[in-house]
Amino acid sequence: MTAPLGEELVRLAGLHGVATAYQPSPDRTVTASRTAVVRALAALGVDAATPRAVREALDARERELAGRLLPPTVVGWSGGPCAALAGLPEGTRLRIETEQGETRDSAEDLPHGVHRLTATAPDGRTARVHLVVAPPRLPTPPGRSYGLLVQLYSLLSRRSWGMGDLGDLRELADWAGRVLGAGFVQVNPLHAAVPGAPTDPSPYRPSSRRFPDPVHLRVEDVPEYAYVDDDRLRLLTERAGRLREAVLEKGELIDRDAVWEAKRQALELVAAVPLGPGRRAAYCDFLAAQGQALEDHATWCALAEVHGAEWNRWPEGLRDPRSAETARARGELMHRVDLHSRLAWLTDTQLTAAQRTAREAGMGVGVVHDLAVGVHPGGADAWAQQEYFAAGMSVGAPPDAFNARGQDWGLPPWRPDRLAASGYTPYRRLLRGLFRYAGALRVDHVMGLFRLWWVPQGEAPTEGTYVRYDGEAMLAVLVLEASRAGAVVIGEDLGTVEPGVREALRERGVLGTSVLWFERDWDGDGRPLPPDRWRADCLATATTHDLPSTAARLSGEHVELRDRLGLLTRPLEEERAEAAADTVEWLDLLTRLGLLAGAAGGGDRASEEAEVQAVHRFLLRTPARMIGVWLPDGVGDRRPQNLPGTWDQYPNWRLPIADGEGRPVTLEELAASPRLHALIDVLREGPGGARAPAVPDGARVPEVPQG
Repeated sequence: MTAPLGEELVRLAGLHGVATAYQPSPDRTVTASRTAVVRALAALGVDAATPRAVREALDARERELAGRLLPPTVVGWSGGPCAALAGLPEGTRLRIETEQGETRDSAEDLPHGVHRLTATAPDGRTARVHLVVAPPRLPTPPGRSYGLLVQLYSLLSRRSWGMGDLGDLRELADWAGRVLGAGFVQVNPLHAAVPGAPTDPSPYRPSSRRFPDPVHLRVEDVPEYAYVDDDRLRLLTERAGRLREAVLEKGELIDRDAVWEAKRQALELVAAVPLGPGRRAAYCDFLAAQGQALEDHATWCALAEVHGAEWNRWPEGLRDPRSAETARARGELMHRVDLHSRLAWLTDTQLTAAQRTAREAGMGVGVVHDLAVGVHPGGADAWAQQEYFAAGMSVGAPPDAFNARGQDWGLPPWRPDRLAASGYTPYRRLLRGLFRYAGALRVDHVMGLFRLWWVPQGEAPTEGTYVRYDGEAMLAVLVLEASRAGAVVIGEDLGTVEPGVREALRERGVLGTSVLWFERDWDGDGRPLPPDRWRADCLATATTHDLPSTAARLSGEHVELRDRLGLLTRPLEEERAEAAADTVEWLDLLTRLGLLAGAAGGGDRASEEAEVQAVHRFLLRTPARMIGVWLPDGVGDRRPQNLPGTWDQYPNWRLPIADGEGRPVTLEELAASPRLHALIDVLREGPGGARAPAVPDGARVPEVPQG
């Protein structure tokens, strides 16, 4: 039985943002385990192991807060008062050193940025803190738009090296913008992966979120490629052709490790070509701009080649990025450090080129990049930024109606206290790096800006608890960096969301995510939500990478797949019946709205292709500002890219886009696909079948989105 928490421990936990209870449903409250609370506090540097330690820590925290003028970071939204400063004692003097280099004695009309604020109270108390000043909200995305959603690795062209790359992304964006009238292309996280044998193929558990993975490079697009005079490069391109054909012609899975091995060898040959003066200057500018962060990342990559990818198993001196041993090793491996720095630069330039191409093709948004929730505990970011991560803890999700065992994602959480003390420096730099080449950013599990479920390592996910972050500060930094880049932000807010979070995001201009099959009247009769009741500030889609394709959902094949893999928690017939009833309800609604011919409940059903088109006509009827088409839906793909709850039972993150029979479809074939063009025509023409004129911002339900 779990030991009782005690009043003093509950108070101590609350003062450090550690929850002692949570609500898996509105009518049920669960008390967190003592183990979860004590270990979460320990990860925050607070000893709560004994009653005496709890009393001492509580006294210390209460004295600290009572004597504190201001928290380490305060937020001001331009055009409004700063609540934290309004509570200062009368007569407090302010000195503000702005990010732009000015000195002010008032917090009024400050420029946007992260400034240094010194407050001196009449009694002599002084606080030196960070002041984040952000726009009150992000600008509204330009008009309504539709776009494509795709896992980049799955998008192979006849020029790919066995998996989709940044050349394919550029081609897709160019074609989709010019031919389809699309306003954006959304991709999976392209963060640097943890190397290994085999590499974890999940894009959501990266080594680093600060730098992209060079496995996505189009080798032939590197300018120095043309000047390589080495027969080994010809042999490597031949190997690349075999890797491509193995997927496209033989039906094999995408082999990321084999692709990277071929690209790594080719890129080493390319990197041996001296840079011209202009290219050298651009590379030096990149090194200077990225500074210590890039040096750390490249050093970790070089050390991982020698000692393995888990830094906590390296020789003790190398576990500290600032140690003399690490500095000495960096010098000894400088040629590899420079190579990894060069690869980061090359990847950055190709990502920038993809966004530039998208905008030149007429896209209002361009490339939508994806920010994963966290990083691998053994990877580059966790090594270089150890002071910002909570040791011994992992991010996950509590038990709920869909998963009674909870979830442990194996990602170390950021420490909210260290983030605040730094003025959110690592978070700001992370966002700034991503916005270099993003027209929009999708923030996975955006609720994590406010709180995260911390699971003590070695414990079941049920033994976790929530730890709170300063949601206003996290949101202000996000709005600040996105506004500087002129970018859109989309929050993935599916699932259980605590009250007030969606409202706070909407107030600041962050779009939500709405998936058709989940949009029901949960507060009423539970039926499918009519289109006019959907929210406007969202990206609306029929499915995602973690869900069945639309064709599989309509046919019920997703249930059969889960049954074959032993994932069902109820008898197969019950699952089939529930899935079929769900589909019938949606098809009946589509029919009643005049979006689909035929009656789903009794008469002959329309063709699968017609039903998929009707689903997207429905999305047009909603006021959603952005409408996303899952690219595999355009060719009738039946397979999910990722099946949650599986590891080796299903080939997650390794499937190419395929047609309804499972035959891989290349980018060139996608561009010529009558089925895909017919689906996009639904979005171009609108549900009425006639192309509509532009609709100004502010109109609630325009007939047709603009590309």
